[in-house]
Amino acid sequence: MEQLKHECGVAMIRLLKPLDYYAHKYGSWAYGFNKLYLMMEKQHNRGQEGAGIASVSLTGEPGTEYMFREKAEGKDAITEIFSRVTKEMAGELLMGHLRYSTTGKSGLQYVHPFLRRNNWRAKNLCLCGNFNMTNIDEVFQLLTAQGQSPRIYGDSYLTLELMGHRLDREVERLFVEAKKMGLEGIDITRHIDDHVEMANVLRTTMSHYDGGYVMCGLTGSGEMFSVRDPWGIRPAFYCRNDELVAVASERPVLQTTFNLQCEDIHELKPGEALIVCRNGESRLEQILPAKKLSACSFERIYFSRGSDRDIYQERKRLGEQLTPAILKSVDGDLKNTVFSYIPNTAEVGLERHQDAHLHRRQLRTQRPGRARLRHQLRFAETLRGQPRHHRR
Repeated sequence: MEQLKHECGVAMIRLLKPLDYYAHKYGSWAYGFNKLYLMMEKQHNRGQEGAGIASVSLTGEPGTEYMFREKAEGKDAITEIFSRVTKEMAGELLMGHLRYSTTGKSGLQYVHPFLRRNNWRAKNLCLCGNFNMTNIDEVFQLLTAQGQSPRIYGDSYLTLELMGHRLDREVERLFVEAKKMGLEGIDITRHIDDHVEMANVLRTTMSHYDGGYVMCGLTGSGEMFSVRDPWGIRPAFYCRNDELVAVASERPVLQTTFNLQCEDIHELKPGEALIVCRNGESRLEQILPAKKLSACSFERIYFSRGSDRDIYQERKRLGEQLTPAILKSVDGDLKNTVFSYIPNTAEVGLERHQDAHLHRRQLRTQRPGRARLRHQLRFAETLRGQPRHHRR
């Protein structure tokens, strides 16, 4: 079984204007891909193992491809993927993923996004996420009890199949509805594409899962969504304006990519989903009742960018709370005690002026082993508020 325990990164963009608008205003047909590239590079610390992208065009005609996906492994996966991008792949919906799995299987087949194909546009589903599902055995039993026979026993694949099954049911509901309205032929297809209700799909899918997740997806008919677990374990942020809607795992990624202020970025609430319909209208839906907030401290301390306003303050407060116990453990002997910042952006002041490229390079070459990391994390924030000559 594939036991993925990710600290991954997600990135999504929904362009709200015709593609010609961006080509004219920004001078390139690849405006969306350029922004997606920046979002993924700024989250490179979240994915050293592999990366993938997907795009959906709303104007593709029958007989032509309208849903694209590219994946690659290795630390240079982002560069490799975007070197394959062509103008034919341009679309209004874009999605990217960076994978870092601390355990589980590796290989290109386990790199997100995952794609489920169908001749009905609305039944096509592309999925990626930052998650660790803890009850995958129960989900597998649910699928087999419905008569399905999954080809892979892994949480990523089973999530795709369960949500794909619920999406099929939603499309079939709309097909019956269209027939009752007297529609025929292509008019039925248009009715389905224009009325897919992703909130129905998400509620009947995510209620079966237990664990921490931010699940992101695109459909062939033009629906985009991102849903967060009810405990708020995994992080997700979004921004909206008249040109686009974007989602990322970290707030500074959106700020720097789109030149926004901190106040322009919003955090997806526990159990909440951001849904963008085919027509570009976006809304927030409470998919599952919110539970007690249980944000992953490992993500917020180690993986998150220190330039995030809230992360910066949280790290300082955590260090202040830990300092007395640490000093007591060494009997106040600071002369013979060495403390280290993990990561280096945890040092006071560096969060505001960090060099993103240097930070990524250090993460690639200096990432400690898991056993050592667990030990060092205990001391990551210990000297907040201590005189500088005590910090060695």
